[in-house]
Amino acid sequence: MTQRTLLHIDSSILGPHSVSRQVTAAIVARLTALDPSLGVVYRDLAADPLPHATPASMPADHPLSGGKGDEASQQALDAFLAADIVVIGAPMYNFSIPTQLRAWIDRILVPGKTFAYGEDGTVKGLVGAKRVIVALSRGGVFEDPAFVQAAEHAETYLTWIFGFIGIAPEFIRADGIARGQRDAALNGALVRAGELRAA
Repeated sequence: MTQRTLLHIDSSILGPHSVSRQVTAAIVARLTALDPSLGVVYRDLAADPLPHATPASMPADHPLSGGKGDEASQQALDAFLAADIVVIGAPMYNFSIPTQLRAWIDRILVPGKTFAYGEDGTVKGLVGAKRVIVALSRGGVFEDPAFVQAAEHAETYLTWIFGFIGIAPEFIRADGIARGQRDAALNGALVRAGELRAA
C-alpha cells in the first residue's frame, strides 16, 4: 500500500508568535495521531519563499515556462500534486493572504495539471480528491456579510481558488486576534483542530 502524504504549509512572517502556525501544528498533530503512517512534508514559505511569478519562475509543467521552468517551482507543484492532505496556515494581512502564500498558489494553478477548460469553455478542477484544511487567522471579526463581501479577501479568495481546481477547503478560524481576543481565538481554534475527523 502506498503511503499517504500530508503537505504542511506555513506562511506567517511572525515565527513562534504566529497563531496560524500554532493551529497548523495542532492540525498536523491531530491527523498524524489518527493515522501514524501518514508521511509529512513541510514547507515554510516565510523562511523559504518562492519568488514572485514570472514566466521563467513558473514550473516546467506550466505553459508560460516554455518547457524550461524553475526547479523549486516544479518541486512545489509536484509536492502539492503528490499530497493526499494539504494543511495551510493562512494569516490575513491587510485583508488578504501573505504574498508568500500567493506566490505558492501561482505555482499550483497550472492548466492541464490542476484544472482544464472544456470545449465549451467550462472549467474542470482536476484535483478534487485532495483534502485541504486551512488554519485562518484574522485580526478582526467577520460576521457582517456585507463587510465580508467588501473587505475579506483571504477565506473568500482561498475558497474560490481551491474550488476552481476541484477542492472544497475546510477552515479552522481564529478571529479577533487584534481586538483583544487572541487567547480565546487561539484556544477555540486548537479545540477545533483536536476534533478533526480522520481523512
